[in-house]
Amino acid sequence: MPDTHQAGVIGFFDTHPINEDEILARLTARGANLDALTEEELKDFDQDHYGGTAAVDALAAAAHVTAAHHVVDVCSGMGGPARWLAHRHGCRVTGIDFTASRVEGANRLTRRAGLDARVQFKRGDATAMPFADAAFDALISQEAWCHIPDKAALIGESIRVLKPGCVMAFTDIISLSHLDAEEERRLLAGMFIPKPAFIRDYAALLLDRGCTIEQKVDLSGEWVGILRARLEMYRSLRDTTVAKFGEARFLEYDRAYSEFVALFVNGKLGGVRVVARTR
Repeated sequence: MPDTHQAGVIGFFDTHPINEDEILARLTARGANLDALTEEELKDFDQDHYGGTAAVDALAAAAHVTAAHHVVDVCSGMGGPARWLAHRHGCRVTGIDFTASRVEGANRLTRRAGLDARVQFKRGDATAMPFADAAFDALISQEAWCHIPDKAALIGESIRVLKPGCVMAFTDIISLSHLDAEEERRLLAGMFIPKPAFIRDYAALLLDRGCTIEQKVDLSGEWVGILRARLEMYRSLRDTTVAKFGEARFLEYDRAYSEFVALFVNGKLGGVRVVARTR
């Protein structure tokens, strides 16, 4: 990933409306004991992806996750999916993310929920993962690979760290039609998404590397409603966002996310769940 893009992605997530402080504030408002959190309490606030725990369960089912598995969550963010997997299935999970603030926050939340014996997060580049070959039994990721320009390196690393015959199951934001130059510029500037892949791009990379594609599920229609609701949710977090990052950042994010949602509404961006098995 080019250094300037890396820095932009890190800055984007360092100032994201959903962050450790915001999660803890909402838990406190609900009356939760922060020193004795349960995953059942935490799950309502830490699933920073589309579809909540049901979407995580769909990936787990597709990857046939069991308690005996060690799962890697690539681009793990605040760690909600990894914690839910460990809680629901009893497996071990290692998350990797490039943004230090997300990794540190994810580890702290995991300790609060008492899941740190089975879940850990490491800082690292998804295109050059700090893991041995064939280290994991399954791989998941949710709506994060769109931020990574080098999809070939990303897919190659995902295959490398999986044991032979195991499954990667991921969701991502994809192009449904070509964006014009101004749409591409604004998407990159606001959301740090460079030229979203088409589903055919992912399929070609996986097939070229010997994988078998088991699922390609179009989530575009479902995500339109989810994204509209998320825009309103982010707006409801105005006070905490402004208090932490300032009014200018709130307005900047609101404008960028509004334009992002419009691309889904207008049928230019969509979503997909891909399930592929390594050779």
